[in-house]
Amino acid sequence: MTAHDNDDWTLDRTHRSSSGEVRWAALGAPDRPPVVLLHGTPFSSYVWRSVARALADRHRVFVWDMPGYGASEKRAGQDVSLAAQARVFTELLDLWGLAGGERAPSVVAHDFGGCVALRAHLLHGARYRRLALVDPVALAPWGSPAYRLLGEHAEVFERLPPGLHRALVREYVASASGPGLHPAVLDRLVEPWCDGDGQAALYRQMAQNDQRFTDEIQGRYGELELPVLVCWGSADSWIPPERGRELAALIPGARLRLFEGAGHLVQEDAPAELTAALLGFLGE
Repeated sequence: MTAHDNDDWTLDRTHRSSSGEVRWAALGAPDRPPVVLLHGTPFSSYVWRSVARALADRHRVFVWDMPGYGASEKRAGQDVSLAAQARVFTELLDLWGLAGGERAPSVVAHDFGGCVALRAHLLHGARYRRLALVDPVALAPWGSPAYRLLGEHAEVFERLPPGLHRALVREYVASASGPGLHPAVLDRLVEPWCDGDGQAALYRQMAQNDQRFTDEIQGRYGELELPVLVCWGSADSWIPPERGRELAALIPGARLRLFEGAGHLVQEDAPAELTAALLGFLGE
């Protein structure tokens, strides 16, 4: 089965968080070791579908769409900053009974989900058994030139005609892949951003995500006292692999794994290889 065949991805549970309604789901038997998957921007838990299903053979896997993303609530005035997402993640860990102790989860976080996981751990006391960071937003400076341009002029791009907006989003999301996304996958990733609420939500989160949210924690990566795996696509054009080497060097004992030919969306470009690496790391 290829990644684009798994298109029946739905989140069947709801939590009213401090930043709006969050959709989430759990896969695998409840008595298995817990793992939480965090997506990045402008994506959703959908990018984890293949990996999540594979991990669920051995783990209880929790997935969620962050406020302002995917199937979760999108509304004017919503706080969808990285600071807010870290608070919501901490709330969800409490809801799931994973706030610490024997049920402390392993966490796998992609893109700005990496910042969310790191902030929850370093600033809010969330405890993890293991942490895997996949092409994370963690080191300054970050944000592709396109991302910074869109965020700096959000009020302009919010008014783009729908057809032009859709074309822009498709081109932007497509650039996250090294070999290229299957058209059905690209459609699914783009669709949440292309209705009235979605268009505004896309530029809202870009405008709110400031580098200060990583600046506040970057100097504390040496404090991490848990096993950390840093994964990176060798062909990532959004955040270059050199950042992976730099990040791994800042975290005591961290290991770096590169995925040849994969872009920023390693989950789509090398799902089998990433799954194998994660299963090995989580099972240690």
